Amino acid sequence: MNLSNMPEVKLGIVAVSRDCFPMTLSESRRKAVVAAYQGEIYECPTVVESEKDMQKALAEVNEAGCDALVVYLGNFGPESAETLLVKYFDGPCMVVAAAEEGDLVQGRGDAYCGMLNASYNLKLRNLKAYIPEYPVGTAQEVAEMIGEFVPIARAVVAVRNLKIISFGPRPQDFLACNAPIKRLYDLGVEIEENSELDLFEAFHKHAGDARIPGIVEEMEKELGEGNKKPDILPKLAQYELTLLDWAEAHRGSRKYVTLTTKCWPAFQTQFGFVPCYVNSRLTDRGIPVSCEVDIWGTLSEYIGTVISQDTVTLLDINNTVPASIYDNEIKGNYAYTQKDTFMGFHCGNTASSKLTSCTMKYQMIMARSLPEEVTQGTLEGDIIPGDITFYRLQSTSDCKLRAYIAQGEVLPVATQSFGGIGIFAIQEMGRFYRHVLVEKNYPHHGAVAFGHFGKTLYEVFKYLGVEVEEINYNQPKGVLYPTENPFA
Repeated sequence: MNLSNMPEVKLGIVAVSRDCFPMTLSESRRKAVVAAYQGEIYECPTVVESEKDMQKALAEVNEAGCDALVVYLGNFGPESAETLLVKYFDGPCMVVAAAEEGDLVQGRGDAYCGMLNASYNLKLRNLKAYIPEYPVGTAQEVAEMIGEFVPIARAVVAVRNLKIISFGPRPQDFLACNAPIKRLYDLGVEIEENSELDLFEAFHKHAGDARIPGIVEEMEKELGEGNKKPDILPKLAQYELTLLDWAEAHRGSRKYVTLTTKCWPAFQTQFGFVPCYVNSRLTDRGIPVSCEVDIWGTLSEYIGTVISQDTVTLLDINNTVPASIYDNEIKGNYAYTQKDTFMGFHCGNTASSKLTSCTMKYQMIMARSLPEEVTQGTLEGDIIPGDITFYRLQSTSDCKLRAYIAQGEVLPVATQSFGGIGIFAIQEMGRFYRHVLVEKNYPHHGAVAFGHFGKTLYEVFKYLGVEVEEINYNQPKGVLYPTENPFA
């Protein structure tokens, strides 16, 4: 996976000190944190006691190229100066405080108290900062908190420097992928909306591109024995180059790019293939390409990619698991009810690296009403078993930010079906499906990260401005949703 489409944040740490506390206390504690942290971090030499100090420290971290900042209360800390540092630093900030170390006379820092004042002042100034679950610790504990802050900071920086490039409106009669874009701008995301005709023209201009044979060779190596449609590979390679060249030429002032395109109803007949496999290859390189012009889907995928530093996918929350499969393969072997399970599916956009095996095929659903030869280009296979996080960030039709997160797993059970598909298990999925996904009008597309990343996603969504009551998750058994009938 090529990580060039996402940031590697440079951290800085600034210690703050109340003027009636020993500055040396904050300074020595800062040094201890830096020594304990297993990673690169710029140690700002200025300890902030006043606004003048704040300006000096700000200049130092900017000069060092920091794009994420740890504001460290080595003692009580100066309320105004420390929060103004958060205000004027152009990047995500974490605020954390020092635990006491034994000397409770001359060596007591009272940072436990200072953290309260810091949070109050952040709220007064409408400032956002990451505050850990328990934001007070020893040097080692603070170092561990900084480690948890890194993927959060990386995601925030990535979103604020992202451009989403879309082609075509959503397919007809497909209101589920409605995408109000106002909240994208609020998040700092730029969007470039294009016509399918623009893409079609660019595709034809790539006919005969000298790079096509090299891409075909890459595809052949990746597919191996699954290369059942070799004749379509040159067209797919031409399309891949079209998307990559467009992204590079149109990124403009933005550092990072994702895309979203159509794949029906006219794409197949005009282009002569379906784009699923190409979408999977770009997503595997850290450039998510969502299906069906799902703008918020590609943003969700990108956030998961940046957090996990791994390939993600976008799937339909698609169909129930038949009783025959559940009874024979799951019941008694795994601690899930049938309603905890479902199948996540898409036609073939999941990367080969996330499939147990892959085969290039035609798109069966589309081929029911179209000639089979124009539906080639989909990648089929069962999704690899293991831990997953199913999640989505979404703007509602009335421009509210909303998100859901549910951790679970893909079971090592054959799907006996087609497409890129897996049998997913999430505790209390049936209730989550009804009282979150259905009740809150989420679309059928969900992003999938391969691992459990709920804790980080939750903090990222908070930092990006999603109200905590709008970050939904699967409630454990016995904890009712607001809309759940207590007598059911």
